[in-house]
Amino acid sequence: MAKNGDKKTNGDYTAGQITVLKGLEAVRKRPGMYIGSTSSRGLHHLVYEVVDNSIDEAMAGFCTEVLVTLREDGSVQVQDDGRGIPVDIHPVEGVPGVELAMTTLHAGGKFDKDSYKVSGGLHGVGVSVVNALSEWLEVEITRDGHRYHQRYARGIKETELETLGKAKGSGTLVTFMPDSEIFTELTYNFETLNNRLRELAFLNKGLKIVLADEREDGLEETHQYEGGLASFVEHVRGTRHPLHEKIVYFETSREEADIEVAMQYDDGFSEHTHTFVNNINTHEGGAHLTGLKAALTRTINDYARRNKIFKKDDESLSGDDVREGLTCILSVKVMEPQFEGQTKTKLGNSEVRGAVEAAINEHLGIFLDENPKAAKSIIEKSLSAARAREAARKARDLARKKSALESGVLPGKLADCSISDPSLCEIYLVEGDSAGGSAKQGRDRSFQAILPLKGKILNVERARIDRILSNEEIRAMITAIGCGIKDDFELEKARYHKIIIMTDADVDGAHIRTLLLTFFFRQMRDLIEEGYIYIAQPPLYRVAKGKKEHYAYTEEEREDFIGRLSNGKAAGDTRGIQIQRYKGLGEMNPDQLWRTTMDPEARTIYQVTVDSASEADSIFSRLMGDDVEPRRKFIEANAKYVKNLDV
Repeated sequence: MAKNGDKKTNGDYTAGQITVLKGLEAVRKRPGMYIGSTSSRGLHHLVYEVVDNSIDEAMAGFCTEVLVTLREDGSVQVQDDGRGIPVDIHPVEGVPGVELAMTTLHAGGKFDKDSYKVSGGLHGVGVSVVNALSEWLEVEITRDGHRYHQRYARGIKETELETLGKAKGSGTLVTFMPDSEIFTELTYNFETLNNRLRELAFLNKGLKIVLADEREDGLEETHQYEGGLASFVEHVRGTRHPLHEKIVYFETSREEADIEVAMQYDDGFSEHTHTFVNNINTHEGGAHLTGLKAALTRTINDYARRNKIFKKDDESLSGDDVREGLTCILSVKVMEPQFEGQTKTKLGNSEVRGAVEAAINEHLGIFLDENPKAAKSIIEKSLSAARAREAARKARDLARKKSALESGVLPGKLADCSISDPSLCEIYLVEGDSAGGSAKQGRDRSFQAILPLKGKILNVERARIDRILSNEEIRAMITAIGCGIKDDFELEKARYHKIIIMTDADVDGAHIRTLLLTFFFRQMRDLIEEGYIYIAQPPLYRVAKGKKEHYAYTEEEREDFIGRLSNGKAAGDTRGIQIQRYKGLGEMNPDQLWRTTMDPEARTIYQVTVDSASEADSIFSRLMGDDVEPRRKFIEANAKYVKNLDV
């Protein structure tokens, strides 16, 4: 606060102190508001924003092919054969339409229902935000028999729109270079982009999407699915065996929304439902998902009652029962969707719930009536799930009595931390009692908890909830973490906001890590989506000479340290240098474990994220399911990418 005699006080708040951000300055000032982050996720979001424009053209019926190219210089090129962004002069603004779209927020054809009936980019900030956050951006448009070009730098026009000459066809080519002043990460991940583009190809039947990598990898993937959502279901289902060969598929147009659904039951125990609104993955669900769940439960129960499948008059199946082993893709197209924020992950339109519910009731009911054998398989599966659910309830009650799952009594082998604020606490899930002992001695007791795990936990991909809850190691984890699983899950009850998987740097350690990730993905997925799950990276080697020692996490680091300690001797001369390969965490004493793997100031830990839920779904099914053959093919195809192989 200003003292008496100061020239300026808090009362001197004048119009001159108000900062006005013009044009796209607001985007550069607060990029996170528009693309979520300036890290890798935000970087990839730039591509999605440009591609979404091409997809909107495809949904409107004017685009058949999209080509995305990762170029050697780090720029990205997106080309489509749509109508091309308008180049005529805007009647009010007095500039070409393309310039308006590139330099003005909330300017686009998505607000005009005559141009686009539905669109993913309803906020109208897409390509202008990409322009603002690019070091440079060039747009080339083909339409009306000519080719046009314009260049921008950090959102500002560098050249006027020029005509390059005559040209056939139509389309838009956007090339942009992400701005190093904005982004902390500038390298695109091929697989991350490929997963999203594959998803878009599934959602837009027949649309051809190509991703080409001109960098050193030289990869290229083409996605085109005439089966649309039915092909998507087959992809997500992966190696699980279907209970009925015919996929339930229908598309219908209602006043509230266009609805497209594909579903199939399999012999697995997990539900795999993915919902989309105007091609946007609504992983938080919303009105359309609520309608889908309600309709499934009602329709299957009604069929079972009508056909006297239930043994008791008051018998019924719960929502969880009827969704066990279900793979379902629901895609709705809504003219004016109400999303929660720019992230667009939850649909709020209440009227869509009723439309989806009515459509599922009608079309699933017809399928069950016309396919009694499939209907019987589905209901038998659901009844089996109900029996397992009841057994799980009894097992849960027994577990609560025995180990006080909910009473606050923690597992005896848990070495807890003294701080009680979950946001400051972390728990290490450690492989084996030996490493657990070292970790308990080496940790910082104030905020680090240790839970040793004995052997390999149950593969939850192949188990129902009753078997899962009877596994001692899993029960210990559930109790220690404190937030429950599946329907009993409550994120706010998590006792730690960092759950760190720490296993040996060998094949068995990798297997245990995969089993734990499968458990978290299937039973506590919100922990992954909220960024609570991490993987510790212990060193592979200790390189020492005399009192000097280094810890190497890669083969390259090991060679570098050997070179430093050899005092310029010939390559390969390791005389006097000790090289220790760590096979297990137990080989490190508590002090070494702390310095290399547990000290927040020095350790390397990787946060586990899910970029594409449907792709993760498919991979977990392939790697952890019953079928060996797809797993063998996966290993053969990816063996060349393996690093730090334990042989």
